[in-house]
Amino acid sequence: MTRTITLIGKPECHLCDDAREAVSRVVAGLEPAASITIEEKSILDDEALYTKYWEQIPVVLIDGEQHTFWRVDEKRLAAALTDA
Repeated sequence: MTRTITLIGKPECHLCDDAREAVSRVVAGLEPAASITIEEKSILDDEALYTKYWEQIPVVLIDGEQHTFWRVDEKRLAAALTDA
């Protein structure tokens, strides 16, 4: 099963940079058989995302469902990705 992580943020956002690094570390630490796609979306490119998330960025979605915002708890993210 392929899982999709979506990172919603904006350019020049230090918290977004931190979230990207945390997500990358978590995915790198998972079993090699884990099939995970990481995509990024900017609130500056999508009015609906801006309206919904502008106060929460960065936002991490797993398979389209909001997992967290502002800070990524790496243990919690890893657990969510392995409890499919």
